[in-house]
Amino acid sequence: MNTIYFVTGNKGKVIEATQKLEPLGIRVIQKDLGYPEIQADTLEEVARAGVENVRQRFDQPFILEDAGLFIETLEGFPGVYSKYVFFTIGLKRTLQLMKGIKKRTAVFRSVYAFSTPQKPPVIVTGECPGTIATKQVGTQGFGFDPIFIPKGETRTFGEMTVEEKNTFSHRAKALEKLHRHLESK
Repeated sequence: MNTIYFVTGNKGKVIEATQKLEPLGIRVIQKDLGYPEIQADTLEEVARAGVENVRQRFDQPFILEDAGLFIETLEGFPGVYSKYVFFTIGLKRTLQLMKGIKKRTAVFRSVYAFSTPQKPPVIVTGECPGTIATKQVGTQGFGFDPIFIPKGETRTFGEMTVEEKNTFSHRAKALEKLHRHLESK
């Protein structure tokens, strides 16, 4: 079984990646190194900067991930600032921003960067379209999961098990692309 380190402090992300990659023969080990998340226009820029920072301190194959919730009516907000928005204003106030808005279309985007020594990083993306709920529902997952309803579902990610979420999620779609890349090597 191949091993990849997942550079993150988020145990929820590690659980999702493990569920997706271990059946494919890839062991995921969390490595909480921390790295600065630059303020940038795209998730890809944030991921590339993270890779460059981590490479200076760690020389094993690793992945890192950046994700964002892009709400159409709010011009893509919170987008690349999702983590900051989640930790500063939270779910309740995010829902208040949407009060009275009928069009609640949103998309979760995920960018994984895979790094091996002396090679350019591989960047893969995944998206999950959906809508913003009118209230917070569910206790599963993390982040914006209790207010995001994936397209084709009536439940929020917060109401789903990891296995159920992985059938829809932006992270799962990006991990599938990463797995295809690793298989082709």
